[in-house]
Parts: sequence; C-alpha cells; structure tokens
Amino acid sequence: MGRDQEIPKNTEMHQPLIRNATVKLKGGSSKGDKVLKFLRKTSSLLAHLIAVIFPVYVTYLSGPGSSLFSWHPALMSIAFATFMVEAILVFSPESSLMFWASRKTKVRAHWILQTSCIVCAIIGFFTIFFNKVRADKPHFKTWHGLFGLVTVIYVAVQASFGIFLLYPAKAKNWKLVQLKTYHATFGLLGFTLGCGTLALGLFSNWFTRNVTGFVWTLCFMAPCWLAFVIMNQVTTAYLPKPRRNAI
Repeated sequence: MGRDQEIPKNTEMHQPLIRNATVKLKGGSSKGDKVLKFLRKTSSLLAHLIAVIFPVYVTYLSGPGSSLFSWHPALMSIAFATFMVEAILVFSPESSLMFWASRKTKVRAHWILQTSCIVCAIIGFFTIFFNKVRADKPHFKTWHGLFGLVTVIYVAVQASFGIFLLYPAKAKNWKLVQLKTYHATFGLLGFTLGCGTLALGLFSNWFTRNVTGFVWTLCFMAPCWLAFVIMNQVTTAYLPKPRRNAI
C-alpha cells in the first residue's frame, strides 16, 4: 500500500518538467516555421527574378527576327519560364505579386497567363517545325525535340481541363476540391515537363555554341530552381499535412 501511494507523488513531481518540455517544443516549432517561411519567400522571390532574367538572356542570344529559328528559343523560354511560372506563383502565399488581390482576380490572372503561355508555346513549336521543313531536316530526333512535342500537347490538354474550374457546374459528379487537386497535380507535371525541355535545350548545338562555362551552369540551374520552387508550392498547398501530437 505504501508503494502505491508514492506513485501519484512522483507523477506530480514530473508534471512541471513535462509542461516545460512541451512549451520548449512548441517554441522551437514556431521558430522553425518562421525560418521555413522565410526560406520559401526568399526562394520564390529568386524565382521571380529568374522568370525575367533567363528569358531576357535567351531572347538576347536568339535575336528574334534574325531568322525563323530565332523565334523558337525566345518564345519557348518566355512561355515556360515567365508566363507559366507567374501563373502559378500568383497563388503563392509568400511571394505573390498580386498579394493584394482577391482570389477571383488571381484566378483570372492565372488563366490569362496560362493562355499566353500556350499561345507562345504553340507559335514557338511551329517556328522550329517549319524551320526544319525548310531546311529539310528530320523532326523529333533529339530528347529535346521529343520532350518538346509531349510538353506542348500535354500543357494544351491540361489547360483545357482547367475550364472546369471556371465552370465547376459543368463537371458533374466531381467535387470542386477534387478538381482543384487534380488540376494542381497534373499542372505540376506539365510544368516539370516544360522545365525539363528547357534544360535539354541548353545542350543543343545552338546554345552550346553561344554559351559555355559558368554562365551555362547558371542557365542550367534556372529551370531547375523554378521546378523546385513550384513543386514546393504545390505540394505544400495540396499534400495532407501531418498532425503534431502534444506530449
């Protein structure tokens, strides 16, 4: 009986230690969240800069109008590194350039930017297609060409399904939350394909003739960084978050 009476006393003695440990964990978790939020914001801001600098540099190298081919790298870089990036970052809680706007306004900006992306991509695709026809060269013989074909078709089809988010009543037997999740998931796949195609284009004869060394490495890192930032944003927004169990 004496031993049984000592147990609650020991438990009471350890209660302050448990509370202190819980408070410390909560404080550390809050500090970690702030650091993570800062890193996400910094990464997204860098993505905004890349979305401007990278296409401008590629456009400068290609010199649009100097040849039929010259329109291809310029339009493709603008389509996927500028329009599509900003179309997704417009929903970023950390670095949206339209942080002041309502959700409805952001959605409108999203589909305008996505439409611009598709228009540029299709024009850029046909410029290289007709350039090869004129030069009597074979089509889709490189990984860059094959990925480009798949990417343009995929993005056009994926964007067309986005119409159901503008008019959810048209999608019968589908919940709005399901449509948003599927659109974000398959959209992320399309963007990853776009970044992969841009990266493969940096290995082309035209680009390696004009850019070498450290500058080439920076150019290669540009689509990789954009893919990383967009992937982080989409997965953070749509993947289920683990619950934190209190001690």
